[in-house]
Amino acid sequence: MVKIITIGSATMDVFVECEEANIVSVCSKARNSNFMSYPYGSKIDISTFASNVGGGGINTACNFGNLGFETSAIFKLGKDFYADGILNFLNNKNVKLDDIIQNEEFSTGFSVILVSFQGDRTVLAHRGANACISENDINFSAIKEADFIYIAPLNGDSNKVLKKIVDYAEENDTKICFNAGTTSIKQGFEYLKDVLDSAHIVVMNKEEASMATGIEVRPDTRTEKFSQDVIHKDIKSMLEKLKIKDYQVVVITDGGNGAYAYEGKNFYYCPVFPSETVSTLGAGDAFASTFCATLIHDGIDVGKALMYASVNSSSVVSKFGATDGLLNFDEIESLLKTRQDFTYLLA
Repeated sequence: MVKIITIGSATMDVFVECEEANIVSVCSKARNSNFMSYPYGSKIDISTFASNVGGGGINTACNFGNLGFETSAIFKLGKDFYADGILNFLNNKNVKLDDIIQNEEFSTGFSVILVSFQGDRTVLAHRGANACISENDINFSAIKEADFIYIAPLNGDSNKVLKKIVDYAEENDTKICFNAGTTSIKQGFEYLKDVLDSAHIVVMNKEEASMATGIEVRPDTRTEKFSQDVIHKDIKSMLEKLKIKDYQVVVITDGGNGAYAYEGKNFYYCPVFPSETVSTLGAGDAFASTFCATLIHDGIDVGKALMYASVNSSSVVSKFGATDGLLNFDEIESLLKTRQDFTYLLA
């Protein structure tokens, strides 16, 4: 069985929805921005409340375990009520807990997710222990024994161990799936390039890819119709710049617009698999880890991996929690059979 280890964040998430919340759009000459607003100085009744476990390290570990891989995870918790809840949650998942770090000097990560009536969300995040992973915390022998390591975004000072992890994995023939986050991207492209140089699969969202490459998608040249130009030429330029080595596959996700990929020969586009949207939290983690898992499971079939990732992420957004809607490979395939018209395009 393929062994995968994930590293990333772990949080206790509290979901809150209020009927009095408003979406306010503010326009300027340069851009349009949307804000979630509440009546100032008021006490507002909560219409929907739920708590769940989340974070990139947990979400992806749960997905890999659900997809049938031998999975373990590295993330850091405090020794508090929230840590107990996270560990109890993982006892019911196919995830080994041997490499989890606990330190009573730090509080466990905690987030309040404000859900809008449109299904999108604003996250108020307390990073806590997630931002404090040190080199001494990491069980490097577990990385050596794994076939793959999935690196979710590392926050704060935890990002300082990123290069050490990548170098060690490469030295020990552990393949790397890298989901870049803003903390590492803000270090500059030359820094990021050293990490990309070792990664086999790279996933970013469009905003992160733009920040990393310095390339913006120009609205005056955007293609509106599906054709051979279904992928904007600026997105193609991002994909080409992010692909450092011949063996790499690079993916850029674009929210409700779908996702794009490049393996050096072809550009791929996959739309969003249709589903009801309850909350978008965890969709990116589900997409990225399912894409990686499908390539690992079935070989380099980029189009199939995009479709599987789209189906699994669409299932996640149809549920309130970040892991509640995760599907296994058989369930993904069954859903695809219900939509024979759903496919990817080459561009």
